[in-house]
Amino acid sequence: MSKGEDSVPREMSAGFNRLLTTSGTLSFTSPSQNQDVDTQGRGQVEIDREFPFHVRLHFHTKTAPPQTPVWHERLELMIPLDHPVRFAMGNKVVDLNPGDLLMVDNLQLHRPMDSPAEDTRIIVLSFLPEFVYSLGSPSHDYLLLLPFYSKRTEDTLILQAQAAESDDACLALARLLECYFGAADRPFYRAGCKAYLLELLYHLARHFRQFGPMKQEFERQRERAHKLQGLLEHISQHYPEPYTVEGAARFANLSPSQFMRAFKKVAGMTLIAYVNHVRLSNAARLLRETRLSIAEIAAQTGFADQSYFDKRFKASFGVSPTEYRQGL
Repeated sequence: MSKGEDSVPREMSAGFNRLLTTSGTLSFTSPSQNQDVDTQGRGQVEIDREFPFHVRLHFHTKTAPPQTPVWHERLELMIPLDHPVRFAMGNKVVDLNPGDLLMVDNLQLHRPMDSPAEDTRIIVLSFLPEFVYSLGSPSHDYLLLLPFYSKRTEDTLILQAQAAESDDACLALARLLECYFGAADRPFYRAGCKAYLLELLYHLARHFRQFGPMKQEFERQRERAHKLQGLLEHISQHYPEPYTVEGAARFANLSPSQFMRAFKKVAGMTLIAYVNHVRLSNAARLLRETRLSIAEIAAQTGFADQSYFDKRFKASFGVSPTEYRQGL
């Protein structure tokens, strides 16, 4: 699907116009057509460990049903092309205009909010951190990932379309898409994609350098994420179980106070809020895929009280469970 020229924002940078021109040659699909969510609400995208990088082209429509919140280990960037969109990320709601580039908090549950005012295309880049920096990499490579690991809970990192670095970032993204989807230089496309991704990350790192911690803080944040990964996996598979801060802290081999600080920094919300988000994402899946009653779904996903389940579901998805199922 593509958009008409009359939907293109006026007075955009040369880089963004180049991105629009490149995107006009590509095929965008509804997120519902992309089977990239597993049964635990974790975003699943096939990423080759030899080339841990992936591009998705979404067409977000006014008539699309609410999407299930997801989380994943991959780092992610997204940019809307045609019209504004609202994006839920943890407990925050982010407003994005065309050309705004969002650095997604990947371990927080996130999704586009309800239906946009107008249909819009969205580009999503996903990659594993080791594609850019890992043990054995030159020490300066970590600078390119600093914004992903230095996000404070009150900060949402958006390279706005009007920012000085946006022109160069959009141009790098356009070249990346041309390389990723083009056919001319297939023997070199992986090298080209990495080169343009690094260029894009360079412009982001320069723009967000005021958020950049020292390398020690960067490593501490990666260590926090690593310590909590096992717990996140456990919650994704055993979400109906009761969870307490004390029990989760023991699971992660941390004191309760250490755990609460680390979990908030990594997931962007409290443990209970996170568990509820995972339960609700699975409830949405059961509403889509089964004919279980709403009371049965509430019980199966860990909500003992259906009225509380209805309230939490509507707060997360904007519609009641009944309305959600009727809209499918």
